[in-house]
Amino acid sequence: MDAQGRGRAGDNNVDPADQWVFDPNTGNYELRLDHAGQAPAQPSDRKAPGTRRAARRPGGEGGDTDTRPLPTQRGRRDEDAAEDDERPAGGRAARRAAGNRTAAAAGQVGRRKRKPKTSGKKKALYWTAGVLSFVLVAGCGAAYYVYQQLDGNISKVDVGVENDAVSKGPVNVLIIGTDARSGKGNSGYGDSGSVGHADTTILMHISKDRTNATALSIPRDMITNIPNCPTKQKDGSRKTIPGENQVRFNTSLGQEGRDPGCTWRTVEQMTGLKIDHFMMADFNAVKELSTAVDGVEVCAAKDLNDPKSHLKLKAGRHIVKGEQALAFVRTRHAIGFGSDLDRIKMQQQFLSSLIRKLKSSAFSSPGKLYDVSQAATKALTVDTGIGTAGKLLDFGNDLKKVDIDKITFATVPVLDNPKDPATVILNKTAADPLFAMVRADHALAKGKKGKGKKSAPVKKAPPEQVRVDVTNGGGPIGSAQETVDWLQNSKAAKLSTNAGNAPTKLAATRLEYAPNQADQAATLADWMGLPKSALKKSSQNAGARQPMKLVLGKDFKAPGSPIEAPTETPAGVQNVNADDKNICAK
Repeated sequence: MDAQGRGRAGDNNVDPADQWVFDPNTGNYELRLDHAGQAPAQPSDRKAPGTRRAARRPGGEGGDTDTRPLPTQRGRRDEDAAEDDERPAGGRAARRAAGNRTAAAAGQVGRRKRKPKTSGKKKALYWTAGVLSFVLVAGCGAAYYVYQQLDGNISKVDVGVENDAVSKGPVNVLIIGTDARSGKGNSGYGDSGSVGHADTTILMHISKDRTNATALSIPRDMITNIPNCPTKQKDGSRKTIPGENQVRFNTSLGQEGRDPGCTWRTVEQMTGLKIDHFMMADFNAVKELSTAVDGVEVCAAKDLNDPKSHLKLKAGRHIVKGEQALAFVRTRHAIGFGSDLDRIKMQQQFLSSLIRKLKSSAFSSPGKLYDVSQAATKALTVDTGIGTAGKLLDFGNDLKKVDIDKITFATVPVLDNPKDPATVILNKTAADPLFAMVRADHALAKGKKGKGKKSAPVKKAPPEQVRVDVTNGGGPIGSAQETVDWLQNSKAAKLSTNAGNAPTKLAATRLEYAPNQADQAATLADWMGLPKSALKKSSQNAGARQPMKLVLGKDFKAPGSPIEAPTETPAGVQNVNADDKNICAK
């Protein structure tokens, strides 16, 4: 049988997909020509273990003789029949794929011993180890597999920024779920033909060492400022969409011709985080992806009946997919106070459960792998930096190291808007340290604390004993006087003085103090939120009335705004761990 599925005489009607066999020792798929008594053959240009091939083919689970077929673009065999297909692999099309090197390779490579059958747990790990990425879209998320033949499924938008698919530093991915009503499978939801909004937006931060990830849900009804946005038109020209102040966040997409690059720039302005890539999909993605994985487990603490989203669930645990999965991530009237913030909690529960499903043995068959690949890539619109299957594969391989128990979902903290009860405003008191924590690459995930010895706490001086000269060495104009006023009026540190501008500019704020001023330094550092790196102790004691020296650097924003990023999740920030199976909607 040739590559198009047509039988050929003399080829024993063997599908070439049967000749790709999974090798658990390398994590790759290899071509095996083992038929009619011929020794197994491999292309002579085979890559070393761990090297990405130009096109990987799914095959068996364990031993060399596993020959389950890969579905092709023209059609695929029934998966149940494939389970019983144990005949030797072969075919003229496969010999052509190996090229003229087949005969030589067949004489050089001997028959290998059958390997012990791999356990179900290890099979799942093998499937996920090679090509894992996160796609969290439209209130759903998925780990998915991409192959070269899926390039045509992927849509992309040129947002004027093209970053490499693989980065050596932290990675920030903007996940956008749009409520666009046009397109197949999207009829019957809201306004027909709507261009859509940024209905569900998640900023996924993956740490530099790839040990943890933080997913920040951004409320769609939050009032914010949208900056000017350059967009690429159909004719190739560029047009700048004017920005708007004090509007809903979800208008950063679709409205006035804004593309995902506008949402990208809005989030960067809000959080101070540099975004590397975006991924976007619409309502249909939830239905297709949840169906492809045979459903996602969700939990309801009470009976749920929402006529708006058409969700009907009895209390308890359920497997949802298709329309029911979409209803689950869209519902809000049946839970909590009926707000978008309550819906975000539902979406985070769904996301966590879906990621767990994708990390499980759900992909121990080639057919299931192919179904999810198709669903994910067809649902996806991305930036040009990851706009091909190959780039997405590299991107996924870079991020696959994050363990599920080190993925934390959090919601950007907000307050009720006193001017409009239908909207919310950013809670800067909680949001600023949260954003600083993520910018500093600190994990929100709760890990095991070290057992090392803790240093004894330094005694702190009372406010009236804190004597300090404040100079501006890079902060905003007027920072020295503003800080002195804050120290004297808010902290009762009456012995603080404005010493003007520093002779040199500093990148980081610095506090110079003597050994006998350690208690004063501890008090001031606590007030200012100074990191240990900012404290510079001299070797000799200071005189009775000699002040410490506080030099405000370029990292100084305002008095009362901590310079050091927190290492613990700020109070008031709603967050859940992706590995928590005990979350139920109520």
